[in-house]
Amino acid sequence: MNSIEISARTVEEAIKMALKELNLPEKEVNVEVLDEPSKGFLGILGGKNAKVKVTPKIDPLLDTKSFLLNVTEKMGLAVELKITPENEYVKMEFVGKDLGILIGRRGDTLDALQYLANLKANKQINLRDNNTDRLRIILDAEDYRQRREETLTKLALKMADRVEKTGRKVVLEPMNPQERRIIHTALQNNEAVQTISEGAEPFRRIIIKEV
Repeated sequence: MNSIEISARTVEEAIKMALKELNLPEKEVNVEVLDEPSKGFLGILGGKNAKVKVTPKIDPLLDTKSFLLNVTEKMGLAVELKITPENEYVKMEFVGKDLGILIGRRGDTLDALQYLANLKANKQINLRDNNTDRLRIILDAEDYRQRREETLTKLALKMADRVEKTGRKVVLEPMNPQERRIIHTALQNNEAVQTISEGAEPFRRIIIKEV
């Protein structure tokens, strides 16, 4: 829904007229005062009305959902998107058939879409509320995130065991922050080894070495 501009004798009256036209409560819009009212000469001639610009607020999650469904439609995929709010993040899960192309090699396509989804959602939050709190979105399809976490946890334990036996450090392949966090978490209670991240994104990787 687009913005509308309304003129009236007062700012309050202009806002009231705009809300009526949009059929929205004031808490669901952003109001910008374009012109303050002014009185003319001797309070009679040349007076100017107030003018406001009223814009409906956009729900960042619904807007992001629409964006993602539009992208997947252009990819030739018929999917649904299930949204599940969690404590620290919002999970958006693609539901459909043959979603391998959406996941990509080692989740690279899913990660790219997740990056775009977070940009989209947080842009709307900043525009809507001038808010610095970020929304964290995790995209998933066919339980890929869970399967990947299990794989990385097993890898972390295996590599830690190798470090303990050989005394030589192990350098893992580049991973995104979410996957590096899984490695760090898997080994955080292992007193024989330590994990450090090294390098610059997107080639930042984890090194496992003896304490």
